[in-house]
This record gives sequence, C-alpha cells and structure tokens, in this order.
Amino acid sequence: MFNKKIQDAINDQIRRELESAQIYLSMAAYFDSVNLPGFAQWMKMQFQEEQAHAFKFYDYVFDRGGQVILQALGLPPTEFQSPLDAFEQTLAHEQKVTGHINDLYALAAEEREYSSQIFLQWFIEEQVEEEKSAGDIMALLERVGDNEQALMMLDRELAQRQAPAEAGAATE
Repeated sequence: MFNKKIQDAINDQIRRELESAQIYLSMAAYFDSVNLPGFAQWMKMQFQEEQAHAFKFYDYVFDRGGQVILQALGLPPTEFQSPLDAFEQTLAHEQKVTGHINDLYALAAEEREYSSQIFLQWFIEEQVEEEKSAGDIMALLERVGDNEQALMMLDRELAQRQAPAEAGAATE
C-alpha cells in the first residue's frame, strides 16, 4: 500500500508542476506579445517539460497503487516588465520548486519510503539543471541590457530549443 503522506504530498506536487506549466505558458504569451518568438519558443518548451514532470508524478502514484487527486490551479502571473523580469521570476520560481522537491525527499526519508527517494532523485538532479538554465539566460539578459541587437541574437539562439526528450517518455 502506498504511503498516504507521500501520496498527498505528490498530489500537491502534481498541482505545482501544472501551475509551473501555466506560468511558462503565460510567459510565452508575453514574449509572443512583444515579438520575441525565440523567447516564446523557449517558454513553450518549458511548458511542455513541466507537463511531462506532472505526468511522471501522476504515473508514479498509480504505479504505487495510489490515487491521484487533482487540485485547482492558481492563476499564473500575466504582467512582466521585461525579458529580464520574466527570467528573474523564472529563476525564483525554479528555486521555489527545488525547495518543494527537497521537502518531498525529506518526507520520503522520514517515512522510510525508499522507492520514493529513488524516484525523487531524478527531480533533484533536474532542478539543478532548471536553475542553471534560467540563471544562465538571466545573466545573459543582464549583460545585454538595452542592446536591441544583442537581444535579437539571444532571441534567435533561444528559438533553437527543442521539445524535451523526457516529455514523450513520461506520457507513454
């Protein structure tokens, strides 16, 4: 039988992952509205990645014989002052997600849920990548400042981001 505390905490995390997806889709809409299609593409891929993460948690609950209970989602932010502001919010959000993943891992350790600890290890490693990626883009935006030409070059670079490899695997 799946540990009820872990199940409830993972159901909370499914909500958080879906809220993360909405945040990134909202950011994509912002970038499309200010004619930065590369930034929008990057955020759309982030949206898909967060959905894939939600499905990983969803599948794990069922694999353990638990019950997924979907929760209402909060509204994402819709106002961004600049690309830099959006990426500052992205980094802060990813740091918050890291905290939640760490809390889940700590709960799994406390409950002696070893399979959950193993499952959560992937997310711990993923969060290192997520924070680095957002932080790297934020740092580039800080360097670019008001230079429109540099911003357009960065936009073209971000347009190259492809769908995450784990997105398809998570929903199979």
